[in-house]
Amino acid sequence: MRPTLDDLRARFEAAFPGDAIELADDSHLHAGHAGSAGGAGHYTVRIVSPRFHGASTVARHRLVYDAVRDWMPHRVHALVIVARTPAEASA
Repeated sequence: MRPTLDDLRARFEAAFPGDAIELADDSHLHAGHAGSAGGAGHYTVRIVSPRFHGASTVARHRLVYDAVRDWMPHRVHALVIVARTPAEASA
């Protein structure tokens, strides 16, 4: 069973307290996809955090994935991640 956006928000807010977080459930765009057949969801997450300063894209994504690692792949099949620093987000 896929998590709700509120479930995901709670996870990301715990991992990135005080940071800007936007979420979207993209599961409807993947109906019929093998990963969604078991009920797992597809999501987009946008996080603006100073924790990303100096981190590579891979390191940023690892930080985001760590918040939901135990839900993958059975509850969360895929995440589109946009991880920016405050300076990058304002540029």
